[in-house]
Amino acid sequence: MGRKPDKAPAPEAPVKILLDTHALIWAMNGDPRLGPVARKAIASRTNQVFVSAASIWEAATRFRLGRFPEARLLLDSPSEVLATMGFDPLPISIEHARLAGSIEGKHRDPFDRILAAQSKLEGTTLASADEAFDAFKVTRLWD
Repeated sequence: MGRKPDKAPAPEAPVKILLDTHALIWAMNGDPRLGPVARKAIASRTNQVFVSAASIWEAATRFRLGRFPEARLLLDSPSEVLATMGFDPLPISIEHARLAGSIEGKHRDPFDRILAAQSKLEGTTLASADEAFDAFKVTRLWD
């Protein structure tokens, strides 16, 4: 009997990914601190990658305070940088804000709370090294 032909591997199902602020900056700058699993998922053309308006706000705030100099390129032209990288902007909605304020969890960082709320409501996987997101019961991707 003849051998059955090998089946081609099934294509990866697309994943919606929301980048935490540090993941955005590290992806943009090719920083080795970006987790290898997150790096691969972000680079995959089958996945849709989102950047929250909250991440631009956080980067601008931290840059202004002198704590995030690597954000300069992003802040010079955020829309252009996102378009060049193939990332989609994610505005903050009223529902995102409502959930961020009411979501259970002791973590108080408002930027993290809005990202967690957006991840839940938009059905995204959150690319972040920050284990604090686990308390919000979001799907997190890193390494």
